[in-house]
Amino acid sequence: MAKVFTISVPPVLGRKPRQRTSDPRYVEGQRLLVEAMRYLAQTDRIQHRPAIELLSEHVRTKFRSTDSPLG
Repeated sequence: MAKVFTISVPPVLGRKPRQRTSDPRYVEGQRLLVEAMRYLAQTDRIQHRPAIELLSEHVRTKFRSTDSPLG
């Protein structure tokens, strides 16, 4: 069995958390993926189900919850 070593890092006190700014590229990418899922669902939902699931998983895991493709 391998041993796991952890090196503790003390927190830096007084440092303010970084403000998140919205990046229009993320929102645009999310919007394009949603449009692609809509198109695939309209053409043939059963045949394109694996592709829709893949895109859906990507949208859920790669984008921040504060980004919205709706505006």
